[in-house]
Amino acid sequence: MNDCIFCKIVRGEIPSVKIYEDDLVFAFLDISPINFGHTLVIPKEHHQSASTIPEAVAGRMFHIGSRIGVALRRKCDYDAYNLHLADGAAAGQVVMHAHLHVVPRQAEDGFHWNWRQLKYPEGRMAEIAAGVSARLAADLGEES
Repeated sequence: MNDCIFCKIVRGEIPSVKIYEDDLVFAFLDISPINFGHTLVIPKEHHQSASTIPEAVAGRMFHIGSRIGVALRRKCDYDAYNLHLADGAAAGQVVMHAHLHVVPRQAEDGFHWNWRQLKYPEGRMAEIAAGVSARLAADLGEES
Protein backbone atom coordinates (compact mmCIF):
# COMPACT_ATOMS: atom_id res chain seq x y z
CA MET A 1 0.00 0.00 0.00
CA ASN A 2 1.61 3.23 -1.16
CA ASP A 3 0.44 5.63 1.57
CA CYS A 4 0.85 3.29 4.59
CA ILE A 5 3.49 4.61 6.99
CA PHE A 6 4.61 1.10 7.98
CA CYS A 7 4.91 0.02 4.33
CA LYS A 8 7.07 3.12 3.76
CA ILE A 9 9.25 2.07 6.72
CA VAL A 10 9.66 -1.43 5.26
CA ARG A 11 10.63 0.09 1.89
CA GLY A 12 13.15 2.42 3.57
CA GLU A 13 11.27 5.58 2.54
CA ILE A 14 10.82 6.63 6.18
CA PRO A 15 13.68 6.12 8.64
CA SER A 16 13.32 3.75 11.56
CA VAL A 17 15.53 2.19 14.19
CA LYS A 18 15.53 -1.43 13.08
CA ILE A 19 15.72 -4.21 15.66
CA TYR A 20 15.21 -7.19 13.33
CA GLU A 21 14.32 -8.07 9.75
CA ASP A 22 13.83 -11.26 7.74
CA ASP A 23 11.81 -12.21 4.65
CA LEU A 24 8.49 -12.12 6.54
CA VAL A 25 8.69 -9.52 9.31
CA PHE A 26 10.29 -6.21 10.22
CA ALA A 27 10.78 -5.00 13.81
CA PHE A 28 11.64 -1.45 14.84
CA LEU A 29 11.51 0.81 17.88
CA ASP A 30 8.24 2.67 18.46
CA ILE A 31 8.82 6.45 18.22
CA SER A 32 6.36 7.06 21.09
CA PRO A 33 7.18 4.22 23.48
CA ILE A 34 5.27 3.17 26.58
CA ASN A 35 8.69 2.23 27.99
CA PHE A 36 12.11 2.55 26.37
CA GLY A 37 12.71 -0.37 24.01
CA HIS A 38 9.00 -0.65 23.05
CA THR A 39 9.19 -2.39 19.67
CA LEU A 40 6.74 -2.95 16.83
CA VAL A 41 6.84 -6.20 14.85
CA ILE A 42 5.03 -5.97 11.51
CA PRO A 43 4.45 -8.22 8.53
CA LYS A 44 6.47 -6.90 5.59
CA GLU A 45 3.45 -7.41 3.36
CA HIS A 46 0.59 -4.98 4.04
CA HIS A 47 -2.28 -6.43 6.08
CA GLN A 48 -4.74 -4.09 7.75
CA SER A 49 -6.14 -6.83 9.97
CA ALA A 50 -4.49 -9.69 11.82
CA SER A 51 -7.20 -11.93 10.35
CA THR A 52 -5.66 -11.72 6.86
CA ILE A 53 -2.05 -12.40 7.84
CA PRO A 54 -0.91 -15.85 6.64
CA GLU A 55 -0.42 -18.28 9.52
CA ALA A 56 3.35 -18.59 8.96
CA VAL A 57 3.78 -14.81 9.05
CA ALA A 58 1.61 -14.37 12.14
CA GLY A 59 3.52 -17.15 13.87
CA ARG A 60 6.79 -15.49 12.92
CA MET A 61 5.57 -12.14 14.30
CA PHE A 62 4.81 -13.70 17.69
CA HIS A 63 7.99 -15.78 17.73
CA ILE A 64 10.19 -12.77 16.97
CA GLY A 65 8.15 -10.60 19.34
CA SER A 66 8.74 -12.99 22.22
CA ARG A 67 12.47 -13.23 21.38
CA ILE A 68 12.67 -9.42 21.38
CA GLY A 69 10.87 -9.39 24.74
CA VAL A 70 13.45 -11.78 26.20
CA ALA A 71 16.31 -9.70 24.73
CA LEU A 72 14.84 -6.52 26.27
CA ARG A 73 14.55 -8.22 29.66
CA ARG A 74 18.19 -9.32 29.53
CA LYS A 75 19.78 -6.26 27.93
CA CYS A 76 17.74 -3.53 29.62
CA ASP A 77 17.03 -5.29 32.93
CA TYR A 78 13.26 -5.29 32.57
CA ASP A 79 11.10 -7.60 34.70
CA ALA A 80 8.67 -8.71 31.99
CA TYR A 81 7.05 -7.76 28.70
CA ASN A 82 3.63 -7.57 27.07
CA LEU A 83 2.76 -8.66 23.55
CA HIS A 84 -0.20 -6.57 22.38
CA LEU A 85 -2.01 -6.56 19.04
CA ALA A 86 -5.03 -4.30 18.47
CA ASP A 87 -7.18 -5.31 15.49
CA GLY A 88 -9.38 -2.42 14.32
CA ALA A 89 -9.96 1.17 15.38
CA ALA A 90 -12.42 0.18 18.12
CA ALA A 91 -9.65 -1.97 19.65
CA GLY A 92 -7.20 0.94 19.62
CA GLN A 93 -5.40 0.28 16.31
CA VAL A 94 -4.13 3.65 15.05
CA VAL A 95 -1.96 2.63 12.10
CA MET A 96 -4.00 0.40 9.80
CA HIS A 97 -1.16 -2.03 9.10
CA ALA A 98 -1.33 -4.97 11.50
CA HIS A 99 1.41 -4.75 14.14
CA LEU A 100 2.46 -6.45 17.33
CA HIS A 101 3.67 -4.29 20.22
CA VAL A 102 6.46 -5.67 22.40
CA VAL A 103 6.25 -3.56 25.56
CA PRO A 104 9.02 -4.08 28.12
CA ARG A 105 7.79 -3.76 31.69
CA GLN A 106 9.05 -3.03 35.19
CA ALA A 107 6.97 -3.98 38.22
CA GLU A 108 6.38 -0.32 39.13
CA ASP A 109 6.59 1.40 35.72
CA GLY A 110 3.26 3.21 36.23
CA PHE A 111 1.63 1.90 33.05
CA HIS A 112 -1.78 0.20 33.38
CA TRP A 113 -4.03 -1.25 30.67
CA ASN A 114 -7.13 -0.20 32.66
CA TRP A 115 -9.19 -3.23 31.69
CA ARG A 116 -12.60 -3.53 33.21
CA GLN A 117 -13.98 -6.84 34.44
CA LEU A 118 -17.58 -7.74 33.68
CA LYS A 119 -19.71 -10.55 35.09
CA TYR A 120 -21.62 -12.88 32.74
CA PRO A 121 -25.35 -13.19 33.35
CA GLU A 122 -26.53 -16.76 33.93
CA GLY A 123 -26.27 -18.80 30.73
CA ARG A 124 -24.61 -16.08 28.62
CA MET A 125 -21.09 -17.56 28.82
CA ALA A 126 -22.26 -20.94 27.49
CA GLU A 127 -24.36 -19.24 24.80
CA ILE A 128 -21.38 -17.20 23.53
CA ALA A 129 -19.00 -20.18 23.68
CA ALA A 130 -21.38 -22.36 21.67
CA GLY A 131 -21.99 -19.68 19.06
CA VAL A 132 -18.31 -18.79 18.63
CA SER A 133 -17.29 -22.46 18.50
CA ALA A 134 -19.89 -23.16 15.80
CA ARG A 135 -18.84 -20.09 13.77
CA LEU A 136 -15.16 -21.00 14.10
CA ALA A 137 -15.80 -24.59 13.03
CA ALA A 138 -17.77 -23.37 9.99
CA ASP A 139 -15.01 -20.89 9.08
CA LEU A 140 -12.37 -23.61 9.39
CA GLY A 141 -14.50 -26.14 7.50
CA GLU A 142 -14.82 -28.47 10.46
CA GLU A 143 -17.69 -30.03 12.34
CA SER A 144 -18.47 -28.51 15.72
